[in-house]
Amino acid sequence: MNIESVVNRKTLILRVCGELDMLVADDFRRKVEILMENYCSNNLVLNLSGVNFIDSSGLGAILGRYKNITLCGGKVAIVGAPPQVKRILELSGILRITSEFDTENEALEAM
Repeated sequence: MNIESVVNRKTLILRVCGELDMLVADDFRRKVEILMENYCSNNLVLNLSGVNFIDSSGLGAILGRYKNITLCGGKVAIVGAPPQVKRILELSGILRITSEFDTENEALEAM
């Protein structure tokens, strides 16, 4: 897994590539928490266009970040999930509680 981060309008944008599974879920959690704190970001945009696999540990990592962010009044958006990843996000219910967008710019405008 590789994560590229960008901050725009106090929103942390993470471009995730690779697999988001039990082998990297803890690392993902730590990195997101550190980046959110370092950049004083209230909102999170997860660009998953480069993710080719996600399992329950990856879903849990995303859900945990969602809970932390929304408790502080922030928002979470998902961008560009490939069909196989989007299907898992739909089945898990994550797409019912987060917003989904085609582009990062659309997500930023909605924040």
